[in-house]
Amino acid sequence: MFGLGVPELIIIGIIILLIFGAKRIPEIGKGIGGAIREFRGIGKELQGPKPKTKKSKVKKLIQEENDAESSIEAKVAKKVIEQVPGAKKVMEINDKVNKVKEIIG
Repeated sequence: MFGLGVPELIIIGIIILLIFGAKRIPEIGKGIGGAIREFRGIGKELQGPKPKTKKSKVKKLIQEENDAESSIEAKVAKKVIEQVPGAKKVMEINDKVNKVKEIIG
């Protein structure tokens, strides 16, 4: 798996412990677990039964699925921001960086 052995994983774990502290790690784990559950639920929704219809109805269904995917993506992003500690700050910093890039170049 990505060429990571036990020593590398231990070093990564120590770094995470130093950055976030022992009290924040369970919160982060809970947030990540919730996001993973949400992704799985959305995946199950998307794999639902697809009806066989004529071409005009198929085009309409494809458009509806595209609209649903964008709303699902928005829902997932909202859930991740709510559940993962620090995600909101990261998103705000990312927006600021993008604004600076627009101004510079």
